[in-house]
Amino acid sequence: MAKEKSIYLCTECGGTSAKWLGQCPSCEAWNTLVESVADATPKNRYATTTRGLIASQPVTTLSEIEASDVDRQPTGIDELDRVLGGGIVAGGVVLIGGDPGIGKSTLLLQALDSLSRGMKTLYVTGEESGAQVALRSRRLGLNGSQVRVLAEIQLEKISATLDQEQPAVCVIDSIQTVYSDQLSSAPGSVAQVRECAAQLTRIAKRSGTTIVLVGHVTKEGALAGPRVLEHIVDTVLYFEGDTHSSFRLVRAIKNRFGAVNEIGVFAMTEKGLKGVANPSAIFLSTHGDPVAGSCVLVTLEGTRPLLVEIQALVDSGGPSPRRLSVGIERDRLAMMLAVLHRHAGVSASDQDVFVNAVGGVRISEPAADLAVMLAIQSSLRGKALPRGFIAFGEVGLAGEVRPAPRGQERLKEAAKLGFSVAIVPKANAPKKPIEGLTIHAVDRIEQAIDVVRGL
Repeated sequence: MAKEKSIYLCTECGGTSAKWLGQCPSCEAWNTLVESVADATPKNRYATTTRGLIASQPVTTLSEIEASDVDRQPTGIDELDRVLGGGIVAGGVVLIGGDPGIGKSTLLLQALDSLSRGMKTLYVTGEESGAQVALRSRRLGLNGSQVRVLAEIQLEKISATLDQEQPAVCVIDSIQTVYSDQLSSAPGSVAQVRECAAQLTRIAKRSGTTIVLVGHVTKEGALAGPRVLEHIVDTVLYFEGDTHSSFRLVRAIKNRFGAVNEIGVFAMTEKGLKGVANPSAIFLSTHGDPVAGSCVLVTLEGTRPLLVEIQALVDSGGPSPRRLSVGIERDRLAMMLAVLHRHAGVSASDQDVFVNAVGGVRISEPAADLAVMLAIQSSLRGKALPRGFIAFGEVGLAGEVRPAPRGQERLKEAAKLGFSVAIVPKANAPKKPIEGLTIHAVDRIEQAIDVVRGL
């Protein structure tokens, strides 16, 4: 019996190589080539691909195409609709990833149950049996649910069921378990995931069915499988949060039908995931009295201003002081410490510095710089910032405090939640005073340090 030929596929770009290499020859990523069985299906070398044998297709001028907004169907879960941009779109393909047990299947089953009251829905499970799905629905209190369930992992059977049932919304849980008979590799391989996702996307565009794909994630938190999987689909959502915490974040990192970087906040309860109307309360600790090393930041997640508490701990270190951060980039923390030393005279070169964003939120915007630096300064002095204090603003290497986008909305959100003192960039100072909020506008980091010392 002839030995099956092996090829090596890149998990990032899907490129192939005849032998294993440390670096992918296509995308130059390191250690991404994995062994797979080559597809034995011969290609038709006599296919008519020469110019002139294929009929040309009609071309339309862009200005003549009617641009109409897509119709959205709300899922019945407000926080999920916010992340999706208002609801699901007919023919759209959504990819949702997250750690095991974080609540992906629970949220999608709740959404399907709500949608099934007005349209036909289908839940394709490849990791559980129909009885397990029914057991979860009873546990969530979804009695009398009209969601149709199919326990199948073969792509051809799933496709035939979709043609027969013609659901408006279909969930595939998960794409790593689905396989096609056209390929000889095992389910979950790069070739299978890429081909099955492409086939399901074609079905969605042809039939108008909204398809939601559940994806596994790697140890680094990225979606497992080829990177091209994210390019095939229309929307990519990530579940974030600690499985030991009751709160979950759903973040959109790609959305062809709406804004990216929107987040939805959920609380895990006995009856499933419930949307949180006031997420700022999650990320604020309830201290009886103000404590040193704590500063509240008004950050922006998509269109939503959130108040997040930044905690810093500066402690005496040894010959090699440590710099650790949770929720904030470590390289940016090192830069902020250098700016503090050079321009504000606050030195922590012989100190251990630990910074944490409360609630497990990840802050990527540079507008967090000022709050982090004031929290570090507060911990180093051992003096707490006043009660009801907030700050935001980007700090440059020259010590200047740069404006943050949509500063007025940040200040209004803080005032609404009862905060009374704010240090902001001068460019973000409001023209009209905000009731109940005393605003100190600064140009440089040393000015912000002086203001804090005088409070």
